[in-house]
Amino acid sequence: MTTRRFLGGVLLAAFTVTAAACGSSEPPAADDHAAHPADAAAPVTTAGGRRVFFVQPKHGDTISTMATFEFGVENVTIGAVPPGDLTEADVRPDIAHHHLGVDTECLAPGTVIPKAEPWIHFGDGKNTIEMVLTPGEHTFALLAGDDMHRAIDGLCEVITVTVQ
Repeated sequence: MTTRRFLGGVLLAAFTVTAAACGSSEPPAADDHAAHPADAAAPVTTAGGRRVFFVQPKHGDTISTMATFEFGVENVTIGAVPPGDLTEADVRPDIAHHHLGVDTECLAPGTVIPKAEPWIHFGDGKNTIEMVLTPGEHTFALLAGDDMHRAIDGLCEVITVTVQ
């Protein structure tokens, strides 16, 4: 598995891809992922060993301007957000979907993840995206949200990569 990661330089292209990503509900496979080096933000593990993480790129990687990001999970079920206007009663307690923040950090648990920059939503249940990025150092936050797009406690990981 490559460790190449892409970053959010050209967000317009990323958001275009995100809009197209809202059709599939194919969940990612669970993966056993090693912890990052000490200089990286440690992955947060919640009760029951639940976590989200970057499969690629890895923290500290140097990647090209055209890059693929892939996300993984442990003890979390990823699924597409049901269509229509949801109410609190509709929220599935054990289902999440990915959000990728470009040049940002994790949001506080319970915060509604904005459907605008710097966040890319994967309400279709996908776990990959290809992006065109600008050169330089970028920070990415992978955040799991519930059906109402609220940040789930402990399900966020932040990495920093260099785009050349």
